Amino acid sequence: MANASVLTLSCVLVAATLPIVCAGIAKRSGFGKPRREGGFDNHDPRAWLSRQQGLPARANAAQSNSFEALPFFIGAVTLALITQAAPSRVDALAVAFIVCRLAYIATYLADKAALRSVVWSLGLAANIALLFSGVW
Repeated sequence: MANASVLTLSCVLVAATLPIVCAGIAKRSGFGKPRREGGFDNHDPRAWLSRQQGLPARANAAQSNSFEALPFFIGAVTLALITQAAPSRVDALAVAFIVCRLAYIATYLADKAALRSVVWSLGLAANIALLFSGVW
């Protein structure tokens, strides 16, 4: 099996932390307020998040999608390494995926739905290319 580069491993770490960042953005508006005044409810955070609108709701949706994208990315990186893909190719595709994920989150937060879908598709394409990078 090929060795993973620090860059590729860093991309996995960034991908794993993106949902946490999105969750923080989603919850930020409720911090510092009492629950009875609509502040963040750590006793029932999912119900609290489900009642949010606007930016917090979009950040929560970006969090969910970031969690959904994570297993495929980790699997694609793993299979690229198992199939001994060129390390430079794995690095480039992992970075491309992360750039797309960052752009995806930014477009989600900015409520740019059409652009968000385009960026999501590019990230998916990078991930598919990563998955097959050891056999192409």
